[in-house]
Amino acid sequence: MAVLLVTGSPSVADTVVPLCAAVGVEVEVCPEPALSLSHWTGADLVLVGDDVADLVVALAPPRRQGVHVVGLSPGDEVFRAAVALGAASVLDLPGASDWLVDMLADVGERSSPGRVVGVVGGAGGAGSTTLACALAQWHAGRASTLLVDCDALGPGLDRLLGMEDLPGVRWEALAETSGRLGARALREGVPGREHLGVLTWSGLRRRLDVPTARRILPTAVGGHDLVVLDLPRQGGPVLAELADRCDDLLVVTPATVPGLAATARLVADLGRDGRAGLVLRPGGLSDADAERVTGLPLVATVGDQRGLAASVDRGLGPLAGRGPLARAARDLLAAA
Repeated sequence: MAVLLVTGSPSVADTVVPLCAAVGVEVEVCPEPALSLSHWTGADLVLVGDDVADLVVALAPPRRQGVHVVGLSPGDEVFRAAVALGAASVLDLPGASDWLVDMLADVGERSSPGRVVGVVGGAGGAGSTTLACALAQWHAGRASTLLVDCDALGPGLDRLLGMEDLPGVRWEALAETSGRLGARALREGVPGREHLGVLTWSGLRRRLDVPTARRILPTAVGGHDLVVLDLPRQGGPVLAELADRCDDLLVVTPATVPGLAATARLVADLGRDGRAGLVLRPGGLSDADAERVTGLPLVATVGDQRGLAASVDRGLGPLAGRGPLARAARDLLAAA
């Protein structure tokens, strides 16, 4: 069962049932609270009407996630029942209908969050954005993937992948909205092809702020198998916030004295634990030198790829055919 609605109120049922039908989820209306116990733990989402909330509390159902109390102008006493049930919210209908629709749209989504891989350049021009695109392209051939452009001053990841003309929501629209955004709504709303979506910036650029990042990233992770973050080197609090949320952080740098020196400063500022690894680009210094200077373990080396610029100019993205990027993306995600 997708949704269990426990209510004896025709008004509540007549409000909730059409919303479930609109998003295509199955709903079972149970007017007798005692009969709801057999379905209580098996439903993806449980909605308890304010008319029977106290009766449900008296039955002492097991605590679980995904319980909400719904009603038409519910009174203050309903909140005590909601707390006793461990409900996540009390929804005042029909005013909260949009919120409920977003919640219903996520019914049946993944029960465990996807993986978050962050990519940041240890030095300017290291190729971190190219690697982020390659990781996303490689994984999108296997499962749902979202590539997130966290650098408002970058080239625009949709442009690098030939998606700049595709319709869809960009960061500017998300920054101007508030409230809950469903995982499915985000996945289907961003520009994308097949299993690859891109959350990036339009021409009206602004810097990403921490509250927006905190609100959107959990939704992105809830709707995708993999989320790749292209992180800004000069991100300040946003960089620290997003880096802390990564399961794996890849720091890309050329094997040169200036590159490794800049990378060492970045790593010191981030203060990462064992989840960070070094991706080395061509240069004159050795792998051992790179690990010693940065304090990070080497997880991959990526050589120059022939025809990279032409591939991007043709709208194919950096991962066209075989080459160093494809091998690095495969190995890095296999090890993640």
